[in-house]
Amino acid sequence: MPQSDSLIIIPTYNEKENIESIIREIFKLEKAFHILVIDDHSPDGTASIVKRLQTNFPEQLFLLERSGKLGLGTAYIAGFKWALKHQYEYIFEMDADFSHNPKDLPRLYAACTKEDADMAIGSRYVSGVNVVNWPMGRVLMSYFASKYVQFITGIPIHDTTAGFVCYHRNVLETIGLENIRFKGYAFQIEMKFTAYKCGFRIKEVPVIFINREQGTSKMNSSIFGEAIMGVIRLRINSWFKKYPQKHEKDAH
Repeated sequence: MPQSDSLIIIPTYNEKENIESIIREIFKLEKAFHILVIDDHSPDGTASIVKRLQTNFPEQLFLLERSGKLGLGTAYIAGFKWALKHQYEYIFEMDADFSHNPKDLPRLYAACTKEDADMAIGSRYVSGVNVVNWPMGRVLMSYFASKYVQFITGIPIHDTTAGFVCYHRNVLETIGLENIRFKGYAFQIEMKFTAYKCGFRIKEVPVIFINREQGTSKMNSSIFGEAIMGVIRLRINSWFKKYPQKHEKDAH
């Protein structure tokens, strides 16, 4: 079996149209990655497809099944804890729907292994607006949401809501996963803000984000509403909170 220092976490809910293809594309890459699918009891049988594929990839593909839709943030927290327990060095967040191109995974990995980043973000906005097949209203909402977060929090990150991320394990060990409060898409903002406040090096890697062609988007305006209000709370709370700091002994 190919060993790997890297685990890709893919949360799923009703992704039967995409899940097999994305898994196979990742396993075709020259760099060996392992995959952990976290399925929130998809009624369309997503988990069954993963179980079938596990017979082909028994030591590379893993599945956590949960009882229902418990939120994106809690899915990733469960995945992070699983990854740390199983001694992975690099842990990735990735969508199942091909909006994140599997071919970009080695670029995020290289940012952490060769360019000394602790956290690499697949960024839609670090070099213009690199989004394909989104309605203009959604592009503007996402772009200005990121700019708003950047303005309120002061973090030097262009794509603060990005869900395509590589973490070195030290980031996840240091920030205190039990203290991450948001469960929806504001989770992505909180993770970046916390990592930044802890002193970790964050690098944005330009990627092209392509809207899903199969299945149904889980994004809506209320999710952005949660992020908008949550950011204000995040900033205010940070004035009264002491963040654990990265130590140079953690350097990799």
